[in-house]
Amino acid sequence: MSPDPRSIIRRVLITEKGTVMREVHQQYLFEVARAANKIEIKRAVEAVFNVKVDSVQTMQMRGKTKRQGRWVGRRNDWKKAIVTLKPDHKIELFEQI
Repeated sequence: MSPDPRSIIRRVLITEKGTVMREVHQQYLFEVARAANKIEIKRAVEAVFNVKVDSVQTMQMRGKTKRQGRWVGRRNDWKKAIVTLKPDHKIELFEQI
């Protein structure tokens, strides 16, 4: 049994670099569950957004060190996925931004 697609895709990442990647290369950025693999991410994006995925690239992102006064803490580590869609597909959610 595969996990729920909405538990794999945590949130959509909207950045300047991501906007350029979307317009030029049909690539979209997502924060995903750390335990998810490329196949699970591909199935989740196809199920949630009703598109066909060409490829998935993932990377582990280190949490940043943050200070508050004299106390030092760290943000949590997380996983980023770059999803490339087939040429005739696009995610309508991003087109409004």
